[in-house]
Amino acid sequence: MAAALAPQRFNLLLLGLFAGMAVVLATIGVHGVMAYLVTRRTREIGIRIAIGARPQQVQRQVLIETAWLAAASVCAGLAGAWSLTRYLSTMLRGVTALDLPTFAAAAILLAAIALAASAAPARRAAQVDPIAALREE
Repeated sequence: MAAALAPQRFNLLLLGLFAGMAVVLATIGVHGVMAYLVTRRTREIGIRIAIGARPQQVQRQVLIETAWLAAASVCAGLAGAWSLTRYLSTMLRGVTALDLPTFAAAAILLAAIALAASAAPARRAAQVDPIAALREE
């Protein structure tokens, strides 16, 4: 029995390793993109703070932008996953290919990871010194 399931077990192990690597790369990517966007908008953020925006408002704005980006990405990912269900159904035992709790858990997990990855850039945006930001060219 173990020998018969060995190829399938190996395929699922590889699939799991690649999925884990994809999550790590996605986390790094979201952090990098949001850090870049915050750096590019330092002057704008400095002006907002100079005219009275509270740091919490700036931080919330960055997190909301990340949430929109994450929502669009999760929708695209769910569409891609749904289109591959026929292929994956040959590897699944005891779970249907269109298992809604699994899809929902994956979507929620990835959205949470995206928001966590953007926490540091959002915090950095809230700490922008308006005078220094306005002096920069």
